Amino acid sequence: MSIAIRIDDELYAAAKRTAEAECRTVPLQVVYWAKIGKAALDNPDLPIELIRDILAAKKQGAFEPFEFTEE
Repeated sequence: MSIAIRIDDELYAAAKRTAEAECRTVPLQVVYWAKIGKAALDNPDLPIELIRDILAAKKQGAFEPFEFTEE
Protein backbone atom coordinates (compact mmCIF):
# COMPACT_ATOMS: atom_id res chain seq x y z
CA MET A 1 0.00 0.00 0.00
CA SER A 2 1.30 3.46 -0.74
CA ILE A 3 0.22 6.71 0.80
CA ALA A 4 1.20 10.18 -0.34
CA ILE A 5 2.95 12.29 2.28
CA ARG A 6 4.44 15.75 2.29
CA ILE A 7 8.11 16.12 3.09
CA ASP A 8 10.38 19.11 3.35
CA ASP A 9 11.98 20.26 0.08
CA GLU A 10 15.48 19.94 1.57
CA LEU A 11 14.80 16.36 2.69
CA TYR A 12 13.48 15.51 -0.77
CA ALA A 13 16.56 17.02 -2.43
CA ALA A 14 18.89 15.07 -0.12
CA ALA A 15 16.95 11.86 -0.75
CA LYS A 16 17.11 12.46 -4.50
CA ARG A 17 20.89 12.95 -4.45
CA THR A 18 21.47 9.88 -2.31
CA ALA A 19 18.95 7.79 -4.26
CA GLU A 20 20.74 8.54 -7.53
CA ALA A 21 24.11 7.65 -6.01
CA GLU A 22 22.78 4.38 -4.57
CA CYS A 23 20.58 3.40 -7.54
CA ARG A 24 17.26 3.76 -5.69
CA THR A 25 14.13 5.75 -6.32
CA VAL A 26 13.44 8.71 -4.05
CA PRO A 27 10.54 6.92 -2.28
CA LEU A 28 12.71 3.84 -1.69
CA GLN A 29 15.50 6.05 -0.31
CA VAL A 30 13.10 7.66 2.16
CA VAL A 31 11.82 4.20 3.18
CA TYR A 32 15.42 3.02 3.66
CA TRP A 33 16.22 6.00 5.87
CA ALA A 34 13.03 5.42 7.86
CA LYS A 35 13.89 1.76 8.46
CA ILE A 36 17.40 2.64 9.63
CA GLY A 37 16.07 5.42 11.83
CA LYS A 38 13.44 3.18 13.42
CA ALA A 39 15.98 0.42 14.03
CA ALA A 40 18.38 2.94 15.58
CA LEU A 41 15.68 4.24 17.91
CA ASP A 42 14.68 0.70 18.86
CA ASN A 43 18.35 -0.26 19.49
CA PRO A 44 20.14 2.84 20.80
CA ASP A 45 23.19 0.85 21.92
CA LEU A 46 24.02 -0.41 18.42
CA PRO A 47 26.24 1.58 16.05
CA ILE A 48 24.41 2.80 12.96
CA GLU A 49 26.90 0.96 10.73
CA LEU A 50 25.95 -2.35 12.37
CA ILE A 51 22.25 -1.60 11.90
CA ARG A 52 22.86 -0.79 8.23
CA ASP A 53 24.81 -4.03 7.74
CA ILE A 54 22.13 -6.11 9.47
CA LEU A 55 19.39 -4.62 7.29
CA ALA A 56 21.49 -5.25 4.16
CA ALA A 57 22.15 -8.86 5.18
CA LYS A 58 18.46 -9.46 5.85
CA LYS A 59 17.58 -8.11 2.40
CA GLN A 60 20.17 -10.38 0.77
CA GLY A 61 18.84 -13.41 2.59
CA ALA A 62 22.21 -13.95 4.25
CA PHE A 63 20.84 -13.41 7.73
CA GLU A 64 20.64 -16.43 9.99
CA PRO A 65 19.68 -15.95 13.62
CA PHE A 66 22.28 -17.05 16.12
CA GLU A 67 21.13 -19.64 18.61
CA PHE A 68 22.83 -19.87 21.97
CA THR A 69 23.63 -23.29 23.33
CA GLU A 70 24.23 -24.14 26.94
CA GLU A 71 27.35 -26.09 27.76
